[in-house]
Amino acid sequence: MKKEVGSVFVCQKCGEDFSKWFGQCPNCRAWNSLVETRMRLPKEARREGVSENKIVEIDEVKIGKRQGRMKTGIEEFDRVLGGGVVPGSVVLVAGEPGIGKSTLLTQIVASLGGLYVTGEESLEQVKMRVERLKEAKRKDFFLLAETLVESILEGLKSDEGKKSGIVVVDSVQTLTTEDLTGTAGSVGQVRECAQKLTGLAKRSNFALFLVGHVTKEGAIAGPKVLEHLVDTVLYLEGERFGALRLLRVSKNRFGPTDEVGVFELIDRGMVEVKNPSKLFLSERARGVSGSAVVAVMEGTRPMLAEIQALVVPTSLAIPRRVASGVDYSRLQMVVAVLTRRLGIPLGSFDVYVNVAGGLKVLEPAADLGMALAIASSFKNKPLVEKSVVFGEVGLLGEIRMVGQVRKRTLEAKRLGFKYVVSPEKYRSLRVAMEKGLK
Repeated sequence: MKKEVGSVFVCQKCGEDFSKWFGQCPNCRAWNSLVETRMRLPKEARREGVSENKIVEIDEVKIGKRQGRMKTGIEEFDRVLGGGVVPGSVVLVAGEPGIGKSTLLTQIVASLGGLYVTGEESLEQVKMRVERLKEAKRKDFFLLAETLVESILEGLKSDEGKKSGIVVVDSVQTLTTEDLTGTAGSVGQVRECAQKLTGLAKRSNFALFLVGHVTKEGAIAGPKVLEHLVDTVLYLEGERFGALRLLRVSKNRFGPTDEVGVFELIDRGMVEVKNPSKLFLSERARGVSGSAVVAVMEGTRPMLAEIQALVVPTSLAIPRRVASGVDYSRLQMVVAVLTRRLGIPLGSFDVYVNVAGGLKVLEPAADLGMALAIASSFKNKPLVEKSVVFGEVGLLGEIRMVGQVRKRTLEAKRLGFKYVVSPEKYRSLRVAMEKGLK
């Protein structure tokens, strides 16, 4: 039996530990967040490193058999990771419940072969999901239902585990370790379990995917050190009752952090959307006021999306400004510029702005689209047929340049849009509105 060495009080918000209890965490100032956790000393206190704790010259480091990135066969997923899965990397995949995290990772294991560790479902439930997937293979697809991290580590050292180039743990919040007391999902358990699995992944050179829960605020549950510990952090987002799913990366040690993958969740799994612009514009009504097609960049990919605006008289002392899919502060700024510089009296009108299709457009290039959509709704005049707009709006009513103008223009013309309202043509918001509206 391992020896008890005392207890510490761990904050469930920030992960800091203290020798005594406080009503308020001295680090993050959260109230009643400290939980007593008894610490145990493992037999091997030191973490085994890839260099076996010896200083070596770089030329002495030998690269393992698994070299180069592994292609999953899912182009959208590979692009977000920077070209494929890096052997020995640790990827944290987070998202709302029911968004499709388990489905996507099951497809990855089904494509490359590997071990799927489930702590939330039974083996039968995982197999039922695999059978639903489109063209899922069964070769070298191993399952393990376990929540004790020591048992998982033993399984990974077995003959079946050594065959796994991909290991998925669903989810890290269900794991526990014998070295700590406390319930699964607590800060100490999550941190220690993730460290143990990460250490083995680096030594054995297999790619590890950890599924993470999110809080009601949308942040990854558990200590912040979990995000620092992994190599890549992916967020799967979208409307829960819609089919569209967007895979974004917020951290990537092996690739860019500005790429996005677009998927559609159907009964046969996650299907790639090769042409997202067509999807976002498929149900667009033509010749209606309050609609503007904008060209935005998601990573290195140009996309066309529809920004809708509705301006209606208000009965409230303070008019409403409602933003869905766009930055609320930028909407407020655009409304102020339209009121002050263009003389549109929006002070007695409610303004609603929405990005159709569930896409979130946060870059400043959408400013001009918002402005023209609001002006179009207010004046009840649609934009010129087959027009696309993009540009940043300044506080003086000017239109500022944005990046990747050529890519945006080429994508618009490829989809049949002939009239481009951009900073290259117009430098004034007033002129752009006069030319852009019918």
